[in-house]
Amino acid sequence: MKYYSLNNYLKDTFGKKVYKVSLNAGFTCPNRDGKIDTRGCIFCSKGGSGDFAESAKLPITEQIEQGKKRLEKKIKDGKYIAYFQAFTNTYAPVDVLREKFFEAIEHKDIVALSIATRPDCLSGEVLALLNELNEIKPVFVELGLQTIHEKSAEYIRRGYTLDVYDEAVTNLRKIGINIVVHIILGLPYETKQDMLETVDYVCRSKINGIKLQLLHVIKNTDLEKDYKNGKFETLDFEQYLDIIKACVDIIPDNIVIHRLTGDGAKKDLIAPLWSADKKKVLNAINKL
Repeated sequence: MKYYSLNNYLKDTFGKKVYKVSLNAGFTCPNRDGKIDTRGCIFCSKGGSGDFAESAKLPITEQIEQGKKRLEKKIKDGKYIAYFQAFTNTYAPVDVLREKFFEAIEHKDIVALSIATRPDCLSGEVLALLNELNEIKPVFVELGLQTIHEKSAEYIRRGYTLDVYDEAVTNLRKIGINIVVHIILGLPYETKQDMLETVDYVCRSKINGIKLQLLHVIKNTDLEKDYKNGKFETLDFEQYLDIIKACVDIIPDNIVIHRLTGDGAKKDLIAPLWSADKKKVLNAINKL
């Protein structure tokens, strides 16, 4: 089970090890502000999946410097990717996006931008801005798809249909953006075959990278309520290893695997508790 890891890709691309600095630009999400819904996706934490990002109260430059300090024991005089992680990072007026993104991309230690967003938040104006940024330094756009199956998408309150994803990928490819797609493994009621169908579909859509994220049940989410009411079970360790192996087997060698698992804030994790030992999980995956 060989795969093209993000670590190797970044070394090949930038000639050295590169670390991500997670940022919070203070944006919201159409699934929270009432445009689509007010509850957010059923699994999403109060931090909008940006629980390890810096404080939104700080300017972007200051957040980058804070992030560098957190990593100073791992890297000296290093280079970084500015990762706009929390909530939906193309869901704001374009002049606001321009200000935030340019402040990051012009930082001397930043070699690329990574922008987490939704496929339904990529207007023509946003695409034009991304194209402009991509001519300065590489831009990664991370799309939260999670699943191709409409029943699952409705259950998690994703708020858009698969054709919206298809259109977003087509538009991003036209301007040469590096596309990374998030998939959640272990969504309630999905079978292993369902998950593999999602991975296969995404890979055939000619993306550049993929993130395989284990479903986490987090405190104070609607998913927690369903879990505690016995409506579904999370994957056990052996099931997850089996699914990961099957996923990697069908991912083409040219697609970079950015993540094989994931770790939320341990204090908020309800299940599966085995996932809190990230070192054990990664060692088991590597051994496999």
